[in-house]
Amino acid sequence: MKKICKLDRYKDIIPDFDGFMEAAQRKLPTTIRVNTLKTTTQEVKSRLREKNIEFKEFGWYAHGLRIEAPIKALAYDYLVGNIHGQEEVSMVPPVVLEPKPGELVLDLCAAPGSKTTQMAQLMQNRGFIIANDKSSGKVPALRWNCERLGVVNVGITTLDGRKFPLKVKFDKILVDAPCSCEGNVRKNWSVFEGVPFRSIISLSRLQKGLMLRAVKLLKEGGTLVYSTCTFAPEENEEVVNFILSRFENLRLEPVSVALKHEHGVEEWQGKKFSSEVRKCARFYPHLSDTGGFFVAKFKKVG
Repeated sequence: MKKICKLDRYKDIIPDFDGFMEAAQRKLPTTIRVNTLKTTTQEVKSRLREKNIEFKEFGWYAHGLRIEAPIKALAYDYLVGNIHGQEEVSMVPPVVLEPKPGELVLDLCAAPGSKTTQMAQLMQNRGFIIANDKSSGKVPALRWNCERLGVVNVGITTLDGRKFPLKVKFDKILVDAPCSCEGNVRKNWSVFEGVPFRSIISLSRLQKGLMLRAVKLLKEGGTLVYSTCTFAPEENEEVVNFILSRFENLRLEPVSVALKHEHGVEEWQGKKFSSEVRKCARFYPHLSDTGGFFVAKFKKVG
């Protein structure tokens, strides 16, 4: 009989687990990112007021808005690229990575492009991003989002991230890794039925392979952000701990973002991880009314 991992396996590591489970069963709020490559946050807020759509600004990110309407109520702004529908917590990794104008950036698992285009926005379309995704079937969505949002500093590749060529080193790298997606529970309630344990273990191996390559692709002094939308320590702290144990010139930095979160867990089912994993961030539905996410920030030292 195959082992199924349900959310109650995390009751000992998620504070206020009852509150977590209650929040996980509520519909996710509608959130948008204002695309400053084409418009301003003030202009979008003005149009929301004209349409009598209530909204709330994010307290931690200037270009994120929570709106009391479906995205289709802003169909024009969406189609011309003034806004992008993006989950609030999904906007965290690019903000933590802090790509700057003129830098060379790699998004190793890029499709469908929400974070790629957010990074281009942070870079003011200056510098260059290689947006890579192994799945060629996802490339049309990635290309469409780049074109719609006016992104011009992106090149798309479809390589296995574990074998990405080592000819060029990057200033910044994002590995928003394929995962078991438990953090999407508020959008996909089938998560309550559980995830096969073998899938979690298989994904953990894939994530480790992607991260091994990413570290080799990173310049000295460069920054690497690893993220998933799952709660499983096998895909989160275990991956971080594995990478830290393989590279002496890699350091974890605290995830500094003013969206409420918990620290990484140091122990899971008898496995002890480096105390450094406490610098990682775990985002839960009941803390700030978001989906679930995990984020770790690395710095490569000389």
